[in-house]
Amino acid sequence: MEEANNELQFSIGEHVVYPLQGVGVVTDIRSRTVHNREILNYVIYLDISDMTVTVPVDKVADIGIRGIVSGPEAAAAIESIKEKCEPSTLDWKQRYQANVELVQQGSIGNVAKVVQALYHRSKVKELPVQERKLYESAMRLLIDEAAFALDLTTSEVKKMVDENLGC
Repeated sequence: MEEANNELQFSIGEHVVYPLQGVGVVTDIRSRTVHNREILNYVIYLDISDMTVTVPVDKVADIGIRGIVSGPEAAAAIESIKEKCEPSTLDWKQRYQANVELVQQGSIGNVAKVVQALYHRSKVKELPVQERKLYESAMRLLIDEAAFALDLTTSEVKKMVDENLGC
């Protein structure tokens, strides 16, 4: 059990990012016995979906759960969406898969790239339903994390994102 405690990256009350799910808060750290082995788990509450997940401490890196980025990093991600991006030449299924992989990687910069690409794509042609849902999810992830990082409300961050996208 002592060894598992050395692996703790997060503490109770700390906000974390769960890729594709959003910003959550570590509400507890519990030990469970599975197959006669003690496993330490984070209990994370995800407000956006009103869901609580239990994640083994040793699987956090595999899943991509990470702490909230710094304020400057969040601001840089929002700023990065200002530039107009070149439309992808991939068909929508390939484009969708590439964008899902970017979001799954979990970095705020990659999430911002997906928001930027799908926003500009939507101005050329209506997005298929799956891509529209991915766009909305990526937008929510970007806004939620940036709001925590910049200590702003989600509506203030949404306004910043919209201004940078040229909405």
